[in-house]
Amino acid sequence: MKKLSFLAVATLLTVLLLAACGSSETETETEGEEGGETEEPSVSTGESFVLQAGHSLPEDHPYELALQQMAENVAERTNGQVTIETFPNSQIGAERELTEGLTLGTVDLVISSTAPISNFVPELKVLDLPFLFNDRDSAVAVLEGEIGEELFASFEAHGIVPLSWGENGFRHITNSLHPVNEPADLDGLRIRTQENEVHMAAFEALGARPSPMAWTEALTALQQGVVDGQENPAIVADQFNLFEAKQAYMTLTGHVYSANVFMLSKDAYDKLPEDLRAIVIEEGQKAGPYQRELIVEMEQVSLQTLKDQGMEIIEDVDVEPFRAGITSVFDNFENQELLQRILDAQ
Repeated sequence: MKKLSFLAVATLLTVLLLAACGSSETETETEGEEGGETEEPSVSTGESFVLQAGHSLPEDHPYELALQQMAENVAERTNGQVTIETFPNSQIGAERELTEGLTLGTVDLVISSTAPISNFVPELKVLDLPFLFNDRDSAVAVLEGEIGEELFASFEAHGIVPLSWGENGFRHITNSLHPVNEPADLDGLRIRTQENEVHMAAFEALGARPSPMAWTEALTALQQGVVDGQENPAIVADQFNLFEAKQAYMTLTGHVYSANVFMLSKDAYDKLPEDLRAIVIEEGQKAGPYQRELIVEMEQVSLQTLKDQGMEIIEDVDVEPFRAGITSVFDNFENQELLQRILDAQ
């Protein structure tokens, strides 16, 4: 009996020792096997982790508000073992640079609209086709459904772990010269676009002169008159005071549903123990829907602010001529099967 008691205690001590060392179930199963590889621990050992999160919009934008809530929830649920430090307003890079940082493992968390991401995950290009979605509800249904899951699956090969879909609202055209009521009003207009070939092709088809550049460069270009206009959701025009950057007119074309993605680098994913990783992923999955809610709440407030600041808002817009003007962009899109599936899903 004494021998059995000793073995029981010895076994318990062994289990506790293994747990304290952070050994995973897989490791204990393969221990002693020739050529066996040591895997990452499944349970944290008390080590602390700091994740740097970046995006291109201001501190009072829903991007930052959602990240702050995610950071608070993660810190609480991990008892402070995981800290998320946020860097808004392109402090550690514009969207394209941040997305590249994810692929290189130099940035941990990023929120970016899909246009810059598609330079690294080309499957997302379809989402930047103007007038792709009938309305916000249709867009959300597609992205939160089977098609959205397939698009997320394409991130893995590029070293990015997608967490959730968010949005920045619908994109509208602003300019400094005259109201835009129909496609002819875009003829020759120098429009800053994102660094995205689909956006550029669409504006070229409508007669404009697209100038792709990062948002940090765009603000100076607008103020100096290097470009005449730009296209962005109302909340961006509001929070960046575009009425002070010669943008006197906004046309509510709603030409692109500006989806964004909350993303985690594969390097950050791999370095986190499984229990902490699961919490970060769960909170990241909640962040996108929460951020969408904030956008919806703030969008109308931003439009009213722009009006109050003297910007002329062209609201009654017939978008059909604009849609007809970019037929060639739809016809020439490389993935017709995916495009048709999205159109059929609405």
